[in-house]
Amino acid sequence: MTASNPVRDESSLSPGGPLPLGGAHLDSTAQLMNAITSQLGSQLSRVSIDGARRPAPPALVLVAHGSRDPRTLSTVRSLIERIRELRPHLAVHLGHIELNEPLLPDTLASLQSTRSTRTGEAVLVPLLLSRGYHVKRDIPEAAAAAAPLRTRVAAPLGPHPLLVETLYARLVEAGWRTRMSDSTRRASGIVLAAAGSRDPDAAVDTRRTAHLLAERLGVPVVPAYASAAAPTVAAAVRAMAARGRHRIAVASYFTAPGRFATECAAAAPWIAAEPLGDHPAMARLVLHRYDQAVATPEPAPERALATA
Repeated sequence: MTASNPVRDESSLSPGGPLPLGGAHLDSTAQLMNAITSQLGSQLSRVSIDGARRPAPPALVLVAHGSRDPRTLSTVRSLIERIRELRPHLAVHLGHIELNEPLLPDTLASLQSTRSTRTGEAVLVPLLLSRGYHVKRDIPEAAAAAAPLRTRVAAPLGPHPLLVETLYARLVEAGWRTRMSDSTRRASGIVLAAAGSRDPDAAVDTRRTAHLLAERLGVPVVPAYASAAAPTVAAAVRAMAARGRHRIAVASYFTAPGRFATECAAAAPWIAAEPLGDHPAMARLVLHRYDQAVATPEPAPERALATA
């Protein structure tokens, strides 16, 4: 099932393409020079010292889950723009697992003939925060079905310190104090609200993020889930309050706004942070996972066993 609202073709915005000087609004000569410098740097990065043109790097395909909430798609598109700003020579595309267009198989099919993938390679970066069914089955199966396009699947975003920094920033934006007295700290706690999964590896990854966030904040952090796992956010809040923690905030461990994030925020007894969204650290993390996948040697093709 796909959303009915029209979706911009992400592949039409080719990084390194002609500058839109004709209709673009540039406030100053400095902005014009910055734009020219950015494009020149992008072009020069494709040329080696001996003057030979380097092959284009594998395309980055950001794999989002998809949502009926229009805020989700808007947030993901904003994140993609941040990624393009950080790596202007890199072709960045979007594919969804469900609910929104373009769907991942359609994105991969379109890459077969686009100018931005002359190398015939793509790295799929899951916009997902832990291991689970989508990371282990759905995305690899879509990648395998995209042959002859050569694909690699990067690791999910979490756990990682950049996620912790984003969670911290969102909590501070919501009103979390960066400095507090010992008595206030003893009364404070965080519920880390995540989507939930039946895959035990997902819970392991979420607990690791909770541990890292607790180290960052100096207060207890308890993971809780919107579905498929326990405890719920409301149950986690009650348990924390029973231990004398009455200043409880909810950290939104979701990549974008949506139903789960909204429901979890409603259970917050004090403040609830916004989802991770298009925070600059998220763009850096996506590129980090991309670079890790590119740097990982591809497995050698299996040789057929000789028969007698």
